[in-house]
Amino acid sequence: MTYHIYHSTQFSYQQWVSLSHNLIRLKPQETQFQTVENFVLETEPSVSELEEYDDYFGNHLAHILIRHPHLHLKVIAKSSVILDTTAIDAHLHRGEEARVVTYREVLNALKANTPDVIDAKQFCLPSPFITEASEALHAYVGESFAQERSLYDSVEEFMGRIFHDFQFVSGFSNLSTPIEETFQARKGVCQDFAHLAIAALRSMGLSARYMSGYLETLPPKGEKKLFGVDASHAWFSVFIPDFGWFDFDPTNNIIPSYQHIVLGYGRDYGDCSPMQGVVQGSGMSHLSVMVDVSRDESIK
Repeated sequence: MTYHIYHSTQFSYQQWVSLSHNLIRLKPQETQFQTVENFVLETEPSVSELEEYDDYFGNHLAHILIRHPHLHLKVIAKSSVILDTTAIDAHLHRGEEARVVTYREVLNALKANTPDVIDAKQFCLPSPFITEASEALHAYVGESFAQERSLYDSVEEFMGRIFHDFQFVSGFSNLSTPIEETFQARKGVCQDFAHLAIAALRSMGLSARYMSGYLETLPPKGEKKLFGVDASHAWFSVFIPDFGWFDFDPTNNIIPSYQHIVLGYGRDYGDCSPMQGVVQGSGMSHLSVMVDVSRDESIK
């Protein structure tokens, strides 16, 4: 299964910008479930310096530097990603097998010092965008958990409760919106729901990480999909010792499989934001983003 992804980000500046530094994370990550067949990064204006590397989490970064004055910056990333449906099916089956593990058994297993558990423990702790959960949020997530209940079942139920209890409202929040505000208002966007879920699950002693990527959206039956109507997406993943990481999408109340493409992961949004940087200049700026995710129908 092959997907073609087009991701355009444009900043328009009120005044001339004389210097621009940006970190770009727009190349999908290579995983056991997906392979990047092709990736092209284009910028307008052209960059003065470009450095590429993989970070601690395996996310691919491009550091670009523009030294000449410019009134806008446009970054276009074009990717072709192949999803291994056999590997995805095997992992989904692994998830079914993991349902036998109880919450109590997971907490005990997380006390071990095996390499995989040690790596997962960093995702138990608060991070820059995800502070400790309030008592109210801890009580809310706790309604889905019991010591002898399946951990997988508990997380899946909690995902469904977020989907049903919270309203998707674009524009309600931004990066500085506290998790508690999202929880109290019972609304937000996919990024908010992922952060809230992770904070809640960490309060239960679990390892949970932030997943960044894309979701293939389908047009209404009988209609043709318009180019550029997609968006970046976010969900979360939970670690079950001896079984691995399992993804959950609270925005759509589904277990990610064939329609989710991973861009990267980290402790929170800050570890895998698609683009971040600083500019030297004055005045306001306007941001516009266009994303398109299309499946290659020519491949059977």
